[in-house]
Amino acid sequence: MTTELHEGPLEAAPDIIPAKVSWREKRRNRRRRRVWFEEILGWILVPVILVSCYWIVTAGLNAVGTSPSAIIDGITSIASNL
Repeated sequence: MTTELHEGPLEAAPDIIPAKVSWREKRRNRRRRRVWFEEILGWILVPVILVSCYWIVTAGLNAVGTSPSAIIDGITSIASNL
């Protein structure tokens, strides 16, 4: 049993012509990319929006001269007196 060893330059591979992508496949690929982009954007923007809303509410209450804990204490005292 013998093994042939080729030591010269390699032959060029035959050119493989890719199959033309249909309009449905293009649309499906665009939709898939858009869904991924929206998922990533959602994972980034939702926490940013929630934290900024908390900061805005806290800053607004501080400007009025109260705090979220004072409001919660007031609500619980009103509820306990009912």
